[in-house]
Amino acid sequence: MQRASVLPLALLIIASATAGIAIAQTSKPRRTVWDGVYTEAQAARGVMAFGQSCAGCHALAAEGKAPLVGQSFWKSFAQKTVGDLVEYVSANMPNGSPGSLSEPTYRDIVALMLKSNGFPAGTAELARDTIANVQIVQKDGRTDLPADALARVVGCLAKSGDDWVVTRATTPERAENIAGGADATRPLGDRTIPLKFVVTRLDPLSGSRVAVSGLLIGDGGVDGINVTTVKRVAEKCP
Repeated sequence: MQRASVLPLALLIIASATAGIAIAQTSKPRRTVWDGVYTEAQAARGVMAFGQSCAGCHALAAEGKAPLVGQSFWKSFAQKTVGDLVEYVSANMPNGSPGSLSEPTYRDIVALMLKSNGFPAGTAELARDTIANVQIVQKDGRTDLPADALARVVGCLAKSGDDWVVTRATTPERAENIAGGADATRPLGDRTIPLKFVVTRLDPLSGSRVAVSGLLIGDGGVDGINVTTVKRVAEKCP
């Protein structure tokens, strides 16, 4: 009788321990560009590589030819990861010969870009196995897309005076990052976003759930979206 009661107790202990491990794993805080994901030495190597292969087309400043710092950086890479940034640089630089540099050299150049944008250095270099999930976010954790970013929202199409708006709109997300398969059922938000420069007739879509893509007007689309496409994803909304 005593032995029969030991097994369930042992299983309970194992189950509790396993659950604790799972909680610890899922609650692990995400890494961001503010956590020091490159080293000063790596960024210093990037200076020479950038000068040789990138400086002819890009500026490591907020102004100048094809700048890679400030608003231009956020417009291109907010809501993305350092892995996405390395992939982009590898696929597009140098101009006329993309992909021609070594993987470590591309990571050195990205380290320099991070340093130039004010993100702190750390004690470990950017490496292939450390960059994939490092989030590019504002220092306070905000993930809002900046003005002029190509974004996508889902919500309810309605008329407001003479203008069209999307009510209960989701937070603007990068258009290229969204598969769109769950648009008909995904939770909606609480924003109303004006639709600007609409060139197609939207009356047949009024009252339906739609996905809207376009360029954000103001940070986070505070002043609306310069519309490129409007697509019905469900007959009724929400």
